[in-house]
Amino acid sequence: MSLKRMIEYSMQGSSMNPNNSGVETIDDKQFYQLGSNLLQSIEVALEAADDALDLDLDVERQGGNVINIRFKDKSVIVVNTQPPLHEIWVAAKSGGYHYRWAGTMTKPLWLDTKTGKELLSDLSGFATTQAGKEIKISLI
Repeated sequence: MSLKRMIEYSMQGSSMNPNNSGVETIDDKQFYQLGSNLLQSIEVALEAADDALDLDLDVERQGGNVINIRFKDKSVIVVNTQPPLHEIWVAAKSGGYHYRWAGTMTKPLWLDTKTGKELLSDLSGFATTQAGKEIKISLI
């Protein structure tokens, strides 16, 4: 599938279409800024949770756009940005998830392309399940 077709396909679905009212279309520079802030927020939240709860997490950034989160039980969550599609992808024990931009610059929001669930809420749940203790991840 060509990149153009992948992008067109990724824009299908009325609830995820950036042309919906209330959703700001973002360009590559804005995606980079939003993605960078998101990944930094995830790192900060996980490091704080690790310090507070002694979770023995290993949070490692790779190549600037990938975070590997290793848990005590050796399970891993991977969070990475997908610039060509303007998506955030998450791989956890429970499966793989794609989140598409559905917010504004002042109210960032990433929603799962299949379920419509919010990224940070899902990620908090995945991390809580894999750590065995409640973890809350939010934007800084």
